[in-house]
Amino acid sequence: MSGPAPLRPIAVLTGPTGTGKSDIALRLAHQFPIEIVSVDSAQVYRGMDIGSAKPDAATRAQVPHHLIDLVEPTENYSAGRFVRDATHAIADIESRGRIPLLVGGTMLYLRSLISGISDLPEGSEEVRARLDAEAARVGWPALHQRLAGLDAVAAARIHPNDAQRIQRALEVFDVAGEPLSVLQGRSRGKSRTDRRFVVAALVPGDRARLHAALAERFEQMMAAGLLDEVRRLHARGDLTAEHPAVRAVGYRQLWSHLEGACPLATAMTRAVAATRQLAKRQMTWLRSMSGINVFDPYDRQAFVGIRESLKGVFYLL
Repeated sequence: MSGPAPLRPIAVLTGPTGTGKSDIALRLAHQFPIEIVSVDSAQVYRGMDIGSAKPDAATRAQVPHHLIDLVEPTENYSAGRFVRDATHAIADIESRGRIPLLVGGTMLYLRSLISGISDLPEGSEEVRARLDAEAARVGWPALHQRLAGLDAVAAARIHPNDAQRIQRALEVFDVAGEPLSVLQGRSRGKSRTDRRFVVAALVPGDRARLHAALAERFEQMMAAGLLDEVRRLHARGDLTAEHPAVRAVGYRQLWSHLEGACPLATAMTRAVAATRQLAKRQMTWLRSMSGINVFDPYDRQAFVGIRESLKGVFYLL
């Protein structure tokens, strides 16, 4: 008596911000019965459309997208919640005879889904508020230095200006009394899925070309109304600079301008620089992943190579 059929591998298209992942995913969706599962920590928030490069309504009507517009920007959306939501979306798509394609560059989410998520303590509003107040006085790089003394492994993975991750690492140490890296190592893989992932990653070889593209894309976002989008979020009255949604690259810098902390030109310059730093961190994450298929987005044959690397998954209907 034969057992159940083996589960199909799951296709992933990832890479740094601004490398054309969405365009390639849409081209693939015209050739295969694909539905896209977003792996993006900003696109989950309602009202954050332009700055997160969220697909518009017409695109989403043409190709179904999942894990977009899930929560209000006042809410905290975690890697653990992403794993649960992505697992549910994958099962839903496959139950209808369609194929999920995970697309996005939030590497923490992707690694949590593939490798399992650590069993970490719940957050503490009190501890976060205290860390926020301290950061306002001395800056996040100073808190990063403190983290390096408490958890050198975690600090080495976190950029000195990555406020959200610095805060979380210090919060975990305060609440649990143990370093984040120790807890992650102890429980890594606890919730790991049994599925196999086939990963195609866009990694540009020409950094200068990527940097120019990121600057141009931010200018296009501004022309499309990004400042007005951030202004609407600011006018709500229930958001602060400490909310994870507002800390997203681009939003954080324009929010600072609206708070009167800097001129618009300065905020824009800082936003482009922060986007470049984000891309650098994403590429660092990708270099740490084994068994992935790497393609240069500026290679004319990149789409063909990606399609070939993933079509084995797409044809397993």
